[in-house]
Amino acid sequence: MIAKLTGVVDSVGTDWVVVDVNGVGYQAACSNRTLSRMAVGERVALVVETFIREDRITLYGFGDAAERDWFRMLTTIQGVGSRLALSILGVLDPDQLTRSIAAQDKTALTRADGVGPKVAARIINELKDKVGNLALGATATVTPAGGKAAPTGGAVTQDNAIMADAVSALVNLGYGRSEAFGAVVAAGRKLGDAANVSELIRHGLKELSQ
Repeated sequence: MIAKLTGVVDSVGTDWVVVDVNGVGYQAACSNRTLSRMAVGERVALVVETFIREDRITLYGFGDAAERDWFRMLTTIQGVGSRLALSILGVLDPDQLTRSIAAQDKTALTRADGVGPKVAARIINELKDKVGNLALGATATVTPAGGKAAPTGGAVTQDNAIMADAVSALVNLGYGRSEAFGAVVAAGRKLGDAANVSELIRHGLKELSQ
């Protein structure tokens, strides 16, 4: 089992990289986001997931353990194979993916090639209860509309209806659901439990303007 590769980038393709480790080249499939940070001749360290089948061994490389953990979770979902999981991770980093699922933002997920509304809904339904296991640098939780608790950071325990109303108001102003959710969470973290909808909206807009 190969769990990590550290070496020099030998070559980069559309969805793969070859890492030269002491004269031996290892090819690993990667997301576009991970590949964009690589250049031939530079040293690189990849966290690796190894798939072993009867006819081949396939390596999947990730820039960090969080991306690898999301790959593992995504590939447990029916209809989401390794290629589709890499496509999702190519457009959403781990924090963005966590927020998108916590906010039940299907639109954000459908930005990835091959992800339609039905697959996006399945991902959200199956993973919304697990997002708390991935770090957003947070300790407290809020509950997004219609969902389960998700990590936020700081002492945020606003009522679900208040949070949902503030998020909906920002969405109605033209912001994406994930953006709105993140802004309201950040606002609630600063304002504390006593914040009302109007305060969350006002401070959420300040977060978005930054």
